[in-house]
Amino acid sequence: QVQLGESGGGLVQAGGSLRLSCAASGRTFSTYAMGWFRQAPGKEREFVAAITRSGGGTYYADSVKGRFTISRDNAKNTVYLQMNSLKPEDTAVYYCAASLCNVYCSRTHPGEYDYWGQGTQVTVSP
Repeated sequence: QVQLGESGGGLVQAGGSLRLSCAASGRTFSTYAMGWFRQAPGKEREFVAAITRSGGGTYYADSVKGRFTISRDNAKNTVYLQMNSLKPEDTAVYYCAASLCNVYCSRTHPGEYDYWGQGTQVTVSP
């Protein structure tokens, strides 16, 4: 089992940047694929980005491709989401999640993820 905790959210103006971090407990962080999801008020949770266990593969929602970068540092048990060129529509609570799926995974479905963090608020003003 792994426990996840997000940090780095805040209030920024459109065009600005934030880096979110997700710290994991335990010694088995490298056995999990990791993902970032977000949920705005009144909307369903949506996929943002994912990264494979080794960090060799990354996946992005079309809405963030070219602006966001997911990375991980297994030595630090941490996954990151670098968010650049932020837009007001990026405003949401951002969640990190851990998945044991490693073969033929969609990466984008919340049901594939076994553990979730508590979320961190990102607000982008016009």
